Amino acid sequence: MSSHEDSAMQMILHGGNARALAYEALEKAKAKDFTAAEMKLMEADSELEKGHDAQTKLLQQEAKGAKQPATLLIAHAMDHLMNAASEKGLIAEIIELRKTLP
Repeated sequence: MSSHEDSAMQMILHGGNARALAYEALEKAKAKDFTAAEMKLMEADSELEKGHDAQTKLLQQEAKGAKQPATLLIAHAMDHLMNAASEKGLIAEIIELRKTLP
């Protein structure tokens, strides 16, 4: 597997982990366990950071002149990571709203 493909797979892996953790946080919030929900969101942030690190590696390689072909795998990986970040952000807002409910 090339470093290009490896970075894509890391983005997919960590994006998926982040998304799953965000939904676990939402389940904790539904049970009114907001401390556990916050911990899950922190874990999701850590996974997103790892995914973004892989993306940054790809961007740095290209900036140094190592041109890579645009592939469906890279498009999918970037889309997957971005969607995970968006969902995590929305879930964090939902959790904040749930805190105000009786």
